[in-house]
Amino acid sequence: MTDYDVAIAGGGPVGMLLAAELALHGVRTVVLEKLPRPTGESKAGTLHARTAETLHRRGLLEAVQPKPAASPRGGPVTFHFAGLFNLDISRVVDEGPALVGSPQAYAEQVFADRAAGLGARIERDSEVVGLADRGDHVVLDVRSERGDARQVSARWVVGCDGARSTVRKLADIAFVGTPGTVSALMGDVRLLDPLGAPTGWQRNHRGWTLFWTNPFGHSRVCTYDFRAPHPDRSAPVTLEELSAEVERIAGYRVPMDQPRWLTRFTDAALQARTYRSGRVFVAGDAAHVHFPAGGQGVNLGLQDAVNLGWKLAAQVRGWAPADLLDTYDAERRPVAARVLYNVRAQVGLMLPDPRVDALRELFVELMELPQVNDFLAGMITGVDVRYGTAHPADPLGGLFAPDLRLKVGATVGSLAGLLHAGRPVLLDLADRARLRAVADPWLDRVDVVTASCDDTFAAPTLLIRPDGYIAWTGSGLDSDHHTLTVALRKWFGEPGK
Repeated sequence: MTDYDVAIAGGGPVGMLLAAELALHGVRTVVLEKLPRPTGESKAGTLHARTAETLHRRGLLEAVQPKPAASPRGGPVTFHFAGLFNLDISRVVDEGPALVGSPQAYAEQVFADRAAGLGARIERDSEVVGLADRGDHVVLDVRSERGDARQVSARWVVGCDGARSTVRKLADIAFVGTPGTVSALMGDVRLLDPLGAPTGWQRNHRGWTLFWTNPFGHSRVCTYDFRAPHPDRSAPVTLEELSAEVERIAGYRVPMDQPRWLTRFTDAALQARTYRSGRVFVAGDAAHVHFPAGGQGVNLGLQDAVNLGWKLAAQVRGWAPADLLDTYDAERRPVAARVLYNVRAQVGLMLPDPRVDALRELFVELMELPQVNDFLAGMITGVDVRYGTAHPADPLGGLFAPDLRLKVGATVGSLAGLLHAGRPVLLDLADRARLRAVADPWLDRVDVVTASCDDTFAAPTLLIRPDGYIAWTGSGLDSDHHTLTVALRKWFGEPGK
């Protein structure tokens, strides 16, 4: 008997959301977080459309917003690619806001409260320092700040412990990619002359300055130096270093004081060679890191958590197909590789070299073309993700199911509401009783819903995974009975008794 079904190393937003996903299914879950208490720091603060849509399907979208979304559905939403603010990302978003303001620390606490409320255990001041995969369970060595040591056993372990993941290293998972070339600094400081500071994003031949100015409190300040990476990536940043770098790039002194937090980073683009080694998985920054261009990192990690959560829960509950856990790596690693690809391209376009100026001007013109806008916006927002979930002939298989307006009996609702419980859904929009009966042996794990729909949709019946992606769609033919059975077995295991 293990202490837990799943142990998660790292209590950031990815680890906490994964814990909530597991606890939703009654999985005995523990989060082991190194820090004794939350820092309250938020390096990221933007949730893109696919993440917002995903959280909506758990009833969490409003909860992660300290205030209502600033970008209502239907209006243009300007965003950038390589610091070129010529994208309208609303063009590729069919549901809800294209951008959601959600400070990382705020969302993390929302997920933590959700996880704890569902029964997950959160243990702070608990650093994972050792790992042994015994074949049928994993033993973790855990240490506190005072040096107190103990062991925790779990059937499965997930490393959500950041770019320098101890779990990834202990599991001997290679972290491969391209090294850093940029020295970047960032911090929250008080500007003594906010009106005299650079405005917004400024590029010149010396580098970049980025200012999110708050005249009444702390402002976020960032610098990009393309000359070389930091000689010591782990060296603490001082206010003097940030101030000097701003002065070097801007060409004049910008007085500042009272730093709340300061950090350094680079443009290293690295990815775990595999997301699974035996009974150990990695997710979030433990699985992929890149330059923070377009706020894609935390979104990528949160979607890792929702993809992995229901699959691990299925394994623990005993009905997972033999290869279900392997689909986590097969689905999520290519998505992260594509993000690293677009971020590398953005870094190239951001070079402070006059020879790049014409290329940037050309990109501005290209981004005015609808096809180019939609291509880039689809990558940034994540709405272009499609998994290989179904037969290639299935026109909708692998796509994210839209939030259809539904009427179930006398109740009016939406598809997103059907997924709040984190269970698969067979949605019948054509009242096909014989087809619904095919799913009877899976009723212990699949919800079967008959509904009417005012929205126009291309399939009369669809099977939706807990993460919102379509596993199968019906064609209205008698062959649906066979293809539905195949899909149910493929994703949700052998039929129950």
